[in-house]
Amino acid sequence: MSEQQPPGLELLYEGAAAYQRGDIAEALRIFEHAVATTTDGVRTSALINAASMYDELGDHEGAAIRYRSALGRIPADATEKLASTLINYSQALQHLGALDDAQSALEQARNLLADAEDLGVLRVSCLLSLSAVATHRSQWNRVVEIATESLDAALRFAPHLTGHPLMNLAGAYFETGRRELGVDFAQQALAAFTAAGDHNAVADTQQNLAQLYSRLDRLDEAEQLVVASQDYYERAGLGYRAGVGWKIRGFLAECRGEVDRADEWYRRGLDCFRDSGAVLDSAAVQCRLATVAYARGLVGEGQQLLDAAFTVYAERGLGLQCAQLDYWHAVLVQMVVDDMDSPPDELLVLGRALAVPAAIAIDAVRYTLPGGSQRDQWNREVADPAVRLAFRFAYLCGDGVLLADLIETQCAGTTLEMNPGERMESPQFPLDSPAQPPGGEPQPGPLHLGAALARVAAAAGLPVSPPPRLAVAPGPRIALGDYIAAAEQRYGQRVREDRVIPV
Repeated sequence: MSEQQPPGLELLYEGAAAYQRGDIAEALRIFEHAVATTTDGVRTSALINAASMYDELGDHEGAAIRYRSALGRIPADATEKLASTLINYSQALQHLGALDDAQSALEQARNLLADAEDLGVLRVSCLLSLSAVATHRSQWNRVVEIATESLDAALRFAPHLTGHPLMNLAGAYFETGRRELGVDFAQQALAAFTAAGDHNAVADTQQNLAQLYSRLDRLDEAEQLVVASQDYYERAGLGYRAGVGWKIRGFLAECRGEVDRADEWYRRGLDCFRDSGAVLDSAAVQCRLATVAYARGLVGEGQQLLDAAFTVYAERGLGLQCAQLDYWHAVLVQMVVDDMDSPPDELLVLGRALAVPAAIAIDAVRYTLPGGSQRDQWNREVADPAVRLAFRFAYLCGDGVLLADLIETQCAGTTLEMNPGERMESPQFPLDSPAQPPGGEPQPGPLHLGAALARVAAAAGLPVSPPPRLAVAPGPRIALGDYIAAAEQRYGQRVREDRVIPV
């Protein structure tokens, strides 16, 4: 006699079918019905699935609450269910900006999966989520390492997920100055998802690639992609992803000088993010709204928006984002200064106080990158503009000592590190059911070429240490000493070695 199916299990299959055809709201209704009408393991699975639907629909707090409830019901020996729930729980936490809790959940899942060779698909998902946390923290070297590992794992265990690590690599390389390589990986990711027939992931990747194109001033290509993905998200009722689309469309309008339309679309995006509790995305769009406010001459409004965004980043220990925000704030101050015949001293002092610590912190990032070409590109494309702005405000303030210190530190060079230490939305598995979809054997072809490219691109160069502190005469005085202290205090990260050398 065959074993009887647990009561209510058919509801899980019905909800899964609704999800696969893109009807997220209907899937949520079915799973919530299962939560209310079933018991034991089926009810726990329905609760997990409902949590995932809440997360996709943008109610990240509601998702987190349900994941926590489900985690309290899962037996300790149910490795697969426990690990998958922890991974998806971390997704909701990342949206809420709770990165430490997300990291903790993922490390717990990674430990559970360490010896589970039969759970390779989950291992891929865990690695991708760890990449996402590192991305939020702008730890680009770590993103590349984990994304390369997850790409190898995906090719082995889950070829249909290969686009996710490719997209993570795209983001990491784009953000560290290797922009054409980043676009190449993103295009590979889009091709991989299209081949896998993953409509949700195709729309996500269209949106991500649109963001890259927009930053390369390829505005028409970006608009085609974002409009296609926006139509999908609006029809599916995916509020958070629709918010990302409005933010991109606002940026495209801003680039075209359509300030009123940019403001309208940014505010639509901000409403979507606030409704879903996506605090980091809200902060990012507030920075763009501040730029629009400055362009309209609404300096006070722009300042308030930037201060609010800075608080969000600082409370979550995101030091590099804080430094980049300060740099952008200084750029906007410079824009105001350039429109004045005699700018007031307090405005110049504000620009100097923002630009110099930000430049020091942004410049320090290149010493964390593994390859010489990456460090060079970061210096030319990211750090150098920040340093030049620091020089400009030092000049405008008539600060000869600061100018001399900036010159000394720029001429000091780089120190080899002889004893180095250890040095984009990941997919969910929202449907908890008796069997995971088969991964199959990886096939040769473009995805393997992408993996080979990833390993070559990730090849490490000579590691370097942060620069030492420079003692200048008349002394003892540390060049940029007050600004170094301000940067380390304001951004919560080390920007100089403790070692002091005379110049």
